[in-house]
Amino acid sequence: MRIGAHVRQDDDPIGCGERYGADLVQLFLGDPQGWTRPGAHPRQEQIRASDVAVVVHAPYVINVASTNNRLRMPSRKAVAEHAEAAARLGAFGLVVHGGHVRSGEEVAAGVENWRKLFERQEDKGGFAVPVLIENTAGGDFAMARHVAAIARLWDAVGDYDVGFCLDTCHAWAGGEDLVDVVERVRAATGRIDLVHLNNSRDGFGSGRDRHAGITSGTIDPDLLVAVCRAADAPVVLETPAAGIADDIAYLRELLG
Repeated sequence: MRIGAHVRQDDDPIGCGERYGADLVQLFLGDPQGWTRPGAHPRQEQIRASDVAVVVHAPYVINVASTNNRLRMPSRKAVAEHAEAAARLGAFGLVVHGGHVRSGEEVAAGVENWRKLFERQEDKGGFAVPVLIENTAGGDFAMARHVAAIARLWDAVGDYDVGFCLDTCHAWAGGEDLVDVVERVRAATGRIDLVHLNNSRDGFGSGRDRHAGITSGTIDPDLLVAVCRAADAPVVLETPAAGIADDIAYLRELLG
């Protein structure tokens, strides 16, 4: 099982990951709150040659599900651009949040917009790396907050080259019991390709996305370790930077 971290020093992601003791790094390829097209990474060759695995996280502003053309259309373009840039680094996937529609709108419209993303890209040969849809913490009109919604989304997109990223903080804050969440997600999607292993600063069902260190949040650390074992997938920590090295060492000791 690869255990790694989201690295904030994107100018030297491999070096940062090695200092943390990670054998997997996740990084942004630009401003996570912006639309800038990712260019060539200055350390592209080093990243490709490294034994450290890489996954890319798409910008937070992307919302493929949106019914607003002025948001949905640039979102589609950005997913394709970031997938291409991820492939240039040898990344195994591109993490994209499930997104949402606006209050009062039909969730089915957002699900259909996700399907259209893959349909239209398939005509161009598909995405350069698999898109890994991530569950989110809040919102009554979200595509991937609850497992039932994830199952509905997978009915629409599961035939394409799509994977799933399970975030433990998001699931907890979203009101999903972590005791059997892996089993229920697998029943909905057939797969878990990546785990974002994060504790939560807030309580169960809070709808708030605020990460905490593995042993310092409101989730029992033993429960987080159990999720790792059950998922048997690569793990990325998105916990506070000051404690990531300790969190990785803690997991390695318990997971063997």
